[in-house]
Amino acid sequence: MSDLKKLFNPQSIAIVGASQERGKVGNVIAKNILELGYAGKVFLVNPKHEKLFEKKSYRSLTEITDKVDLAIVVLPSKIVVPIIREASERINLYTNSKNYNALKNKLGLTDIKEKIGVGVKNFVVVSAGFSETDEEGKARETELKKLAQEKGLNILGPNCLGFIIPKLKLNASFAGGLPKAGNISFVSQSGALAVAIMDIARKENIKFSNIISVGNKMQVDESEILEYLAQDGETKVIGMYLEGIKNGPKFIEVAQRVSMVKPIVIIKAGKNEKTQKAIASHTGALAGSADIMEAVFQKTGILRAENLEDFFALIEFISVAKPPKNNQVAVITNAGGLGVLTADAFNQKEIRLFDLNEKTKKELREFLPDESSVENPVDLLGDAMEDRYEKALQVLDAEKEIGSILCVLTSQDQTPVGKITDKIIEFKNKTDKLVATIFIGGERVEKSISKLRENDVPNFLFPDLAVKTINAYYNWSVNMSSIQNKELAINIERKNKVAEIIAVAKKEKRGALSFPEASRIMALYGIKTPSVINIGAKDILPKEIGFPVVMKVDSDKVLHKTDKQGVILNIKNQAELEKAHAQMQANFPGENLILQQMRSIKTELILGIKNDSIFGPIVVYGLGGIYTEVFKMVNFLVPPLNIQEIKNSLLQSKIKFLFAETRGQKAYNVQELAEILLGLSKLAQEALEIQELDINPLLVYNDNKEAVAIDVKIII
Repeated sequence: MSDLKKLFNPQSIAIVGASQERGKVGNVIAKNILELGYAGKVFLVNPKHEKLFEKKSYRSLTEITDKVDLAIVVLPSKIVVPIIREASERINLYTNSKNYNALKNKLGLTDIKEKIGVGVKNFVVVSAGFSETDEEGKARETELKKLAQEKGLNILGPNCLGFIIPKLKLNASFAGGLPKAGNISFVSQSGALAVAIMDIARKENIKFSNIISVGNKMQVDESEILEYLAQDGETKVIGMYLEGIKNGPKFIEVAQRVSMVKPIVIIKAGKNEKTQKAIASHTGALAGSADIMEAVFQKTGILRAENLEDFFALIEFISVAKPPKNNQVAVITNAGGLGVLTADAFNQKEIRLFDLNEKTKKELREFLPDESSVENPVDLLGDAMEDRYEKALQVLDAEKEIGSILCVLTSQDQTPVGKITDKIIEFKNKTDKLVATIFIGGERVEKSISKLRENDVPNFLFPDLAVKTINAYYNWSVNMSSIQNKELAINIERKNKVAEIIAVAKKEKRGALSFPEASRIMALYGIKTPSVINIGAKDILPKEIGFPVVMKVDSDKVLHKTDKQGVILNIKNQAELEKAHAQMQANFPGENLILQQMRSIKTELILGIKNDSIFGPIVVYGLGGIYTEVFKMVNFLVPPLNIQEIKNSLLQSKIKFLFAETRGQKAYNVQELAEILLGLSKLAQEALEIQELDINPLLVYNDNKEAVAIDVKIII
């Protein structure tokens, strides 16, 4: 972490590829650092010039005798690796030089290390032409990464914009200007978006502590930067634009820790799956990348912005507002219609409109016109002057159970917008409640909105956005205390037993386990399966069995049984059994067949595991049966998990209706299903060879019957 502090808070910077030629990236970066007020030492490196910007120009980094905290590299990609290698080893170039003693005496040092220190350890590689281009570029980036590992370097990029630290007046990027210093850190995988956000920020008076472009994230990625920003005293909220996450398990672990300290707001590109590979299980088909990302964000306490409007609203609001102390909100307005729209925005939110008590209503009636509403929202009417706003705020402030107050205003002809603004700012500075405004209008409210922002009063243009944003911040403040890193509790004995079962299938070159094999694994994790009679591929059928029964094909070549007519239900007698057997043998010659008792069906669920390429194993649950992929009433869990976390998820999930009594129907057993899911999450952790797993259906009952996994498919 000390190295990253040197990277983002350098006392000396070398610009390798500095230029005085207008339009060159090296020119823009050099001018930004030299002209915007950065107080540290600046060294310009360009072998073609003796001077640049009236400063000495060095032929290479190795000629600089001062310590260099950071080198910004703006060179053709083909020479980046040798330049960085040379810079990282520059102490050796001196100590091995014949001129070492002469240089040491000239500088008056007993040891040249006192002056030049070790080689450069921190780099920003602005240069493009790496993994974002072609195979040659990928090889170049691999070589650069290997060098960074060998020499213990920190490299931001390549193919990045650079970074900006407004408090240091340091613009180490090729974006123009310098934003105001504040407490928002913005991290972007897109340099162009970072530039656009800076431009919007100037207009909206949004202030930053850090703006960091990560580029290809070769080494310093979102996880490392999150860890750094968690310790940055200037940062209150972290905003990120990501197109992908490099190391899923590491990101989860880091984000959980950071979320307990500071809110993380992420806008993630790539919600839609344009292409879908052939996936063998329902679970795989259900668990798209956007769904998994949402589950990861929920687990780690990250606030996800659906779009740029939400993103700006969240980071700006959090930067100036304290978290709501509870979920009770009061609204005052000078327009009844807008009050109703604001009230509607609370639908299905955790924050609530506070029910005003009779004492508060009485105090409001003492100064409000008879036509006013003293319910919540409180309607001050269209002719409200600043005194009505002031008195209403005072009355609501006395109500201790109110955590937030929203002031809604439309600029009507008689409305003294400026004076009302002053009263709101004055009130905000003395109350312990969260105060926000919804000023709706154009030129009439523009100056007042600017004044509100200058005084750290968040304003929203529309009610829905205001309520949505406050609700998200409230949820973060409530949930951050429950976010915790969970250690992987691996049962070695059980893990080895599962590995032995899987090893047999692999030896036989099967892509999936048989049902009896899957049942043995389920039993290890407390998941009940029905007993089966294996009839193989032969003509011999059992004579004395209890009807009705189900016949299934049990083969790694037939994974979707229903689609392939590989299941025959409700076989009632021996004659039907023989007919079903003949049909199965004709449809699936040479394949293994099994019999199960036909069970009564109450509710069918699907449970599963998908081994995601980024985040590892993900647990899926929801409504099952043949319409699973049609309705997609599923939720996702990210292991490791505990029982309470699973129960909380179930009670807020798409199938939460199962766990409440409705229309005379008994509630289903949430504890039973939570324990089954816990077993499944442990299996996911202990058997990474499992690529996909389906339990479909899991039959669950709301009487005294136990849940049972009727069909289990494990793909390896």
